[in-house]
Amino acid sequence: MSRTKRIRAEISTFLTEVGEANTSAILDHINSRFRWGATMNQLGNVLARDSRFEKVGFNDGTDLGGFRTRVCVWSMVLA
Repeated sequence: MSRTKRIRAEISTFLTEVGEANTSAILDHINSRFRWGATMNQLGNVLARDSRFEKVGFNDGTDLGGFRTRVCVWSMVLA
């Protein structure tokens, strides 16, 4: 937990402000906020394993190359 403590706190703050965000938007925010940033795998593990964050759906779309993409949408768990 201590390795990702700052990332978890920043994700919590970000999701509290915006309500819902997809994984790509959260990654962009984290990487612009901190100098060291995070990888997509690290962020996915943090979001999936922390009980404060809840997966609420998916965004389906296409990439510039025509590839289909599916990105999870996350929000804070209402207590």
